[in-house]
Amino acid sequence: MQIKEIGALFGLAALWGASFLFIRIASPVLGPFLTIQGRVTIAAIALLLYIWFTSRSTDFTQRWKQYLIIGALNAAVPFTLIAIAALHLNASLMAILNSMTPLFSALVAWLWIKEEVTAKKWLGILTGMIGVVILVGWSPLPFTIDVVISIALSILSTVCYGFAGVYAKKAFAGAPPLSLAVGQQLGASVLLLPLTLMNLPNETASISSVVIFSVLGLSVFCTAIAYLLYFYLIERVGPTKTLSVTFLIPLFGMIWGVIFLKETITVGMIAGLSVILSSIFMISDIPLKSVRKVNRTG
Repeated sequence: MQIKEIGALFGLAALWGASFLFIRIASPVLGPFLTIQGRVTIAAIALLLYIWFTSRSTDFTQRWKQYLIIGALNAAVPFTLIAIAALHLNASLMAILNSMTPLFSALVAWLWIKEEVTAKKWLGILTGMIGVVILVGWSPLPFTIDVVISIALSILSTVCYGFAGVYAKKAFAGAPPLSLAVGQQLGASVLLLPLTLMNLPNETASISSVVIFSVLGLSVFCTAIAYLLYFYLIERVGPTKTLSVTFLIPLFGMIWGVIFLKETITVGMIAGLSVILSSIFMISDIPLKSVRKVNRTG
């Protein structure tokens, strides 16, 4: 990987890691539905403008049903679950839990399309579950029913991402990646609109500029620009090296939480994260020397 690609990889991780910070700020004020409605709608508009300026082709009319499905699986449902969890969890914990996506992607692929799961991957899945137990059991948050439900919702969001990955592989073979990015945001926006209208905040006067900028940052930077970086990396270095961003996202999520929300990083969080990341090595088959090279260069 060249300097430019490494910069894009770290930029992508920083942006996706920041999404948990922005959701943590906006969701308690705007509510989960309006927060995510803003995210997917503004992101869709920004990406549509990019398509228009670059004269890219799309296939929205031919695949609108598929875009509604992928919009639900890869945006509307998981984003909303994370936003609901943000009412009770801090940004750092949500970022770590989100790193379990490759584990559930492997399980969904095994159940749905009968993709082989090797003994190494089964060990990785088991290790990841142990990591969650360490993370949750050693969490600094009070072990209340709200916290337990929020943790479960965060994990469920990664299950949704797993289904989304397999569905995209089946339904969007040969589709332009940028069209997939825009289509899923448009689909999510349409699906969320009725729920958003039924759950609007009562006191709009209490919405500060920080909350507004958080939604804009979440939609423009963490979604629209992040997707452009993602597809740039897919094209330049391939999907395997791009997947190494999985190891960096929780680290940036923790960094942003500490800097801007004064969150505390505990020994339990570090231990849980380490175990979960080691499980992802087993699941993803990313060569260890490649990740070490990226980390050394950064």
